[in-house]
Amino acid sequence: MYKVFVNELPLILTNKLSETANGEYFLLNQTSIQGAIKSLKKGKLQEAYIYHPNHEEILKKFTKEIPLVVAAGGVVTNDEGKVLFIYRNDKWDLPKGKLDKGESIEDCAIREVEEETGVKGLRIENFLRTTYHIFKNSGVYTLKQVHWYAMKTDYKGKLKPEKKEGIVKVKWKGPVKIQKALQNSYVNIKILFEGD
Repeated sequence: MYKVFVNELPLILTNKLSETANGEYFLLNQTSIQGAIKSLKKGKLQEAYIYHPNHEEILKKFTKEIPLVVAAGGVVTNDEGKVLFIYRNDKWDLPKGKLDKGESIEDCAIREVEEETGVKGLRIENFLRTTYHIFKNSGVYTLKQVHWYAMKTDYKGKLKPEKKEGIVKVKWKGPVKIQKALQNSYVNIKILFEGD
């Protein structure tokens, strides 16, 4: 099962019909997928399902219909145990960005965090999870797959928001401020702070 967020509402790719009981389900074809996305965008549905019997194939088939953009980012912790957040589009978010041709996903995650925040000396601790959401790219619905890593740094320098990416603030946040920031964030970011 894959949870893809459309305007913060789940579009669930599943190979189990039993999971589709609470919502409307759509076939895995261009017309159905576009219909599901539009229904979620307009708030006509609270959740939608795309069904395909083969779990291994479902994401591959979905990305034949909806272009895929691969990205990576980090949940960065400093020596004081604070987490690095960025503020963009009136929401608190975490640094992430698109994979360059020929780049490894880990290198992309480190490069994007550095570019968006100015933080150096990043070390990947472990892989956290992959999140999915749909956005419009030049008028076309596109699936963004973000690979998230837990990172550490002992960087003490100045934080530099990448203005050309629309980032207006970069902040280190402790537990209380993290909870407050998550109230004005995205579902995919909140998921990273939930204990699995």
